[in-house]
Amino acid sequence: MKSTQDRTGAKREPLTRERVVEAALRVMDAEGLEAVSMRRVAREVGVEAMSLYNHVRDKEDLLDGVAVRVMAEFGFPDEDEAADPIGYGREVARAWRRLLRAHPNVIALFATRHKPFGDVESLRPMEVALRALTDVGLSAEDAVQAFHVFGGYIMGYVLMETGQMFGPGDDGGADVEALRRTLPAEDLPNVTAALPWLATCDLDAQFEFGLDLLLEGLRARVAAAQPAGLGAAVGRRRS
Repeated sequence: MKSTQDRTGAKREPLTRERVVEAALRVMDAEGLEAVSMRRVAREVGVEAMSLYNHVRDKEDLLDGVAVRVMAEFGFPDEDEAADPIGYGREVARAWRRLLRAHPNVIALFATRHKPFGDVESLRPMEVALRALTDVGLSAEDAVQAFHVFGGYIMGYVLMETGQMFGPGDDGGADVEALRRTLPAEDLPNVTAALPWLATCDLDAQFEFGLDLLLEGLRARVAAAQPAGLGAAVGRRRS
């Protein structure tokens, strides 16, 4: 396909579905999901909005393309880790967090989707997560429930860390100190005591702390349901 020229006479790359989806993803990352419209994306690629309809059916199709594009970035853990389901599951959870941190606005997009992914590659991250959970010893039904619990934790955590009220930042420490001076410690003794830790919380360490709680709960559940010794043996190695 030959390049075309814009109104200034400069050469322009041919418009493709991939270019349109990439442009929509850039807009979503920079300006939020609500900013993604056919007109805004058309402006991003330097064409009229009607030109997009040669490559996407409508806005829903465009957003579906964005979701699929984001899922294509999922960083699959090394298969060598799969011998230890708990350790492998930890790496899968970390990969989900990395993906969502790279595109935090996609969480809102996932929340508004009313249909599942329909292609193999987009479903593969779910496949590896469910495999890790069933390899631990969960039934298919319990694996789905655990998948939702871990997914909810990871999505919620990314929302918290990318829009946190407290934490490291340009003015985070100063804001917390100013708040501490104005709070009535007698009415909010626990909040007041926690403020220094809220201001200096290491987000990576905090994520791992929460992940530990979930994994230990999973380990305990499996141990209670399996013959003696099996649950303790599962995932003995920690990464």
